[in-house]
Amino acid sequence: MQTRPHHAGSSEQTRQALIRAALELFGGKGFDGTSTREIAAKAKANIASIAYHFGGKEGLRNACADFIVETIRGAAARAFSFDGHDPVTAADPDSAAEELRVALETMAIFVTSRPEMLSIVQFILREMAHPTSALDRIYTGVVEPVHRHLCQLWEAATGEPAEEETTRITVFTLIGQVLYFRIGREVVMRRMNWQAVGPRESAMITAAVINNLDAMLRQHRGA
Repeated sequence: MQTRPHHAGSSEQTRQALIRAALELFGGKGFDGTSTREIAAKAKANIASIAYHFGGKEGLRNACADFIVETIRGAAARAFSFDGHDPVTAADPDSAAEELRVALETMAIFVTSRPEMLSIVQFILREMAHPTSALDRIYTGVVEPVHRHLCQLWEAATGEPAEEETTRITVFTLIGQVLYFRIGREVVMRRMNWQAVGPRESAMITAAVINNLDAMLRQHRGA
């Protein structure tokens, strides 16, 4: 039977510290390249806390995936009418187009300005290269429902069926252009002669993303 480890701070604070430490280390060094001792040291926690809270390293990886799902779903819920369940209904084309703009703008600001997004994206990239149950949790928890929601908005804005292959690919291109600015952050900063991506740079990226969306909407709406 697991005994509760002694550690400073509350149990929940320790749990969250372990998740954040593991997310950064798993993203940066990979699951196999990260030891539980390293995670505990980075979290300033007792190594026994990992077994107590998560049952072990594998459980901690799944907890990282759940943290990613909660973080992104929370941002989506605050930004646009996404709750993960209800389909888009009765949206007129202009309202749907505006909701797409809000969604892409929020995504661009979130991806380029939130420091934890580096660890999140690195973690997801490693999972996509070597899928585990953690990727399943991320896909079913946030990737598929958010993508489906955006496809429904695209249908409401353009009249093109949400589940057509061309629509699904189009929505992937919208998301992909945003994610590139995190995945390719170092390359972008070198080419742009930026020392960092601050509010000004984030605003420029966001404006370009929205301009691309508007151009695509005009094309697909025949305007």
